[in-house]
Amino acid sequence: MNTSGPRWLTAEEQAAWRAFLGACQELFGAVEAQLQHEEGMPHTYYEILVRLSETPGRALRMSQLAEASASSKSRVSHAVARLEERGWVRRKDCPTDRRGQIAELTADGYAALSAAAPGHVEQVRRSLFDVLTPEQVSQLAAISAAILAAGDPKRRAECEDAEALADVAVD
Repeated sequence: MNTSGPRWLTAEEQAAWRAFLGACQELFGAVEAQLQHEEGMPHTYYEILVRLSETPGRALRMSQLAEASASSKSRVSHAVARLEERGWVRRKDCPTDRRGQIAELTADGYAALSAAAPGHVEQVRRSLFDVLTPEQVSQLAAISAAILAAGDPKRRAECEDAEALADVAVD
């Protein structure tokens, strides 16, 4: 038990924290608004379509999809149900586990993702990368990797890879 009391933020840390929160809210709001306005889909749906498109067979177990998209199983299940209604994803039973289900990207889902990707990437570029120097992009990768590693020990290897990439980009 910590008897010395809370470790309050310094003025510099408080300013950095508030700037970080504001930047995240601005970035995520801009990305979400662009996808909703231009494609009629929330970022959560886009992320699921991306994750499925990047896997062999364009299919993942629902539990793996939840992990890959950093969402809860229930949130992914709800989103996949909405994507099924649009004909972009279909669920099928897992052949090796009767309790498991697999989400599979359909041809229409891939077409929707392909249509959404250019606008999404442009918004990410405009909102994030265009305002940073190459050195800041490398720093952002390293900082993000450190935060991810601290929050999820299973991600440490991924994060170390990102840090290595950031080091290469700076060289």
